[in-house]
Amino acid sequence: MNVRWLLPLIVVSLLPAQRKKAPASPGASRLITEFPVPDVPPIDAMAATKTAIAGILALQEDGSQWPYEGVYREDRGNLPVGYRVGGTSITIMGLVSAPGYRGDSKRVEAVTRGLKFVLEALDNKRMSASFIGGYDVRGWGHIYALQCLLYLQDFQLVPADLSKAVTEKVDWLVKTLVESAIPKGGGWNYSRRAGYMSPKNSASLFMTAPALQALFHAKARGHSVPDDVVEEALDAIDRARTKAGGYAYSSANSNLNDMSEGDLRFMDLAPGSAARAAICETTMMLAGRGDEERHRKALELFFKSWEYLAVRKSQRGTHIKPYGIAPYYFMFGHLYCAQAIEQIKDKQVREGFRAQMRQILAQSIDKKGTWNDRQFGRSAGYGTAMALMTMHMNRLPKPNSWQAGAVGLKSKK
Repeated sequence: MNVRWLLPLIVVSLLPAQRKKAPASPGASRLITEFPVPDVPPIDAMAATKTAIAGILALQEDGSQWPYEGVYREDRGNLPVGYRVGGTSITIMGLVSAPGYRGDSKRVEAVTRGLKFVLEALDNKRMSASFIGGYDVRGWGHIYALQCLLYLQDFQLVPADLSKAVTEKVDWLVKTLVESAIPKGGGWNYSRRAGYMSPKNSASLFMTAPALQALFHAKARGHSVPDDVVEEALDAIDRARTKAGGYAYSSANSNLNDMSEGDLRFMDLAPGSAARAAICETTMMLAGRGDEERHRKALELFFKSWEYLAVRKSQRGTHIKPYGIAPYYFMFGHLYCAQAIEQIKDKQVREGFRAQMRQILAQSIDKKGTWNDRQFGRSAGYGTAMALMTMHMNRLPKPNSWQAGAVGLKSKK
């Protein structure tokens, strides 16, 4: 995710796994080097699910967490706590989304341990409602921890002894996301070079759209979310949409709606934006600010540009030319494309997109039956969880819509 999803030394001691190595296997990632990518039979979802679950369970570190790993480090070279929280939260959702969860004691026990880790790690100083320097990934942890906890509440899967703690953390995470939004310009970003709460910061589309969906979900469960925070973030997404139907990597004050490909930065071109266009269009549609034609074109863009994205899978470097897409957004794109597919009303069209998704999942699976868009083995937990949710999206609840009118939390303005 990443993806960027998400000092003291005394805090690090609360998370002893910071200094420990990830399991050697499974999790090894393979590069896609042959283009066009050879055709293979579409993924057999049920068979692949069994192998994927086994792979994820083998990757749980210290019996508690599934960290996402990227090149970014903080506090004397440690893996960011935000990546640990975000990666574990996403992996929990993946394990829960696959069929047969309640009857699978190994999964239930692993998820319970992971949930305890998330709840404890949210108390780490590096997960507080703050920001350090010009780059801080804790927000990724806030977003996906909130999604995870709401998800478990929806399915009534929170262990009784953790119910109070989960409720309290959900309240805190909603408040934290609201208060950490970029003032005036709207949205969220892990990179805030102008200073944490400066309105001069731009919004990351990869971060803003999932944050909004988490807040839509929170409101649907009765939490108060200020209208201005949501509407400003939606405005930021809207400004970033380009004439070709893609979305800029980040949204500033300028409106790109009439900008053609030739006038854009390489980071903002439509092919590279294919991993974020679907979630942007879905989020806008959920808020009553999109339309079905734009939404469908975003799906078509993803499949049309899939090999353009696949070139970057598990590679080193981030936003290199000409692609403008970092490897850690490869599986992110699959997940939110799958989410977008399930919003299609026409059954035949919807099944056609599902078939395409099963095909490309088969083309990107690793030899051991996991998925990993990073060169780091431990990130296979995150990638495989994304694949599990992608494969089983049709049986999961649809994302919540947004309608202005929430009353409760006082605006941060």
